[in-house]
Amino acid sequence: MQGQYRKGFLISDQAAIHFLTMTVVEWLEIFIRPQLADICLDNLRYCVQNKGLDIHAWCLMPNHLHLLCSHSEGNLSGVLRDFKSFTAKAIYQNLSTGQVPESRKQLLLNRFQFAGKPSQQAFKLWQPGNHPIICFSRDFLEQKLAYIHENPVKAGLVREPEHYRYSSAYDYLGGEGLLPLVLV
Repeated sequence: MQGQYRKGFLISDQAAIHFLTMTVVEWLEIFIRPQLADICLDNLRYCVQNKGLDIHAWCLMPNHLHLLCSHSEGNLSGVLRDFKSFTAKAIYQNLSTGQVPESRKQLLLNRFQFAGKPSQQAFKLWQPGNHPIICFSRDFLEQKLAYIHENPVKAGLVREPEHYRYSSAYDYLGGEGLLPLVLV
């Protein structure tokens, strides 16, 4: 098993199934607004339909996104980079222009601008990296699948995983959720 378990910032096998976590800077809870969550979901759909992303499981929490995914053409890093860049710009623009009613608008915009300063960017929404962990065995994959679906339960958002709207738990019970999946 040595050499198969990899955790860090780089995706070593671009076609393998990975468990990923993408976190909003300062763990700011922005996905409590459905309009902002929809930006992420719409872009994930786009990546599935147009960029070869295979989503096996997912959960969008108020301040982070878990994905169990792979890329059929072996360019997972590129798709994730584009996803994060597009969602950051779209969310920032929607907040800036007032398209999303948000009482914390100025606070959020200030925090995103502050996060961008060290890298000389106008703003930054996502923390660096995706914290990729390659799924090296069926048991490990199932452990991460359970972790993703139990996340909203452990956070106290719902009593049952399938009751959380922004997750693939319902799909794994035979329903049709919000994103197209390749079940594992």
